Amino acid sequence: MSIVVSDASPLINLARVEQFELLAAFYGQVIIPPAVYDEVVVQGQGREGSVEIQNASWIDVCEPQDDLAVRVLAAELGMGEASAIILAQERQAALLLIDEIRGRRVAQQLGLKVLGTLGILARAKREGRIPSLRQILDLLRARGTWIGEELCEEVLRFVGE
Repeated sequence: MSIVVSDASPLINLARVEQFELLAAFYGQVIIPPAVYDEVVVQGQGREGSVEIQNASWIDVCEPQDDLAVRVLAAELGMGEASAIILAQERQAALLLIDEIRGRRVAQQLGLKVLGTLGILARAKREGRIPSLRQILDLLRARGTWIGEELCEEVLRFVGE
């Protein structure tokens, strides 16, 4: 089974629209660094994703080994993004789930394959797991996730909505 590492935002966003279980369905197991666990479960107690992560037996928390690399990268990105990127690199992950543009760019420069919330939801639509991507995107935006209008329209065109 291929290794999938996730940053906080895809976990939070999918929980926000009751689609968290897509991760288990698509990837079987997901690894997150302690910084992401802390961000979503400890600091985010009572918010989207917190309970879902605690209850997900298919999520493993693993510490990245190269603390210096994490700290250097965290100066440019958040600690969660930096930890997830370094962990994905160390584990030779098949996929890094991350939404933030700067984090995605850095991860891609390091040779990692990245996918975000919209990519996961687009796959769910293509596979018939959700009836309407537009409804989910509207709900995601209504619940506080910023997604640019152009990007929304592009993803909807991609799935034929």
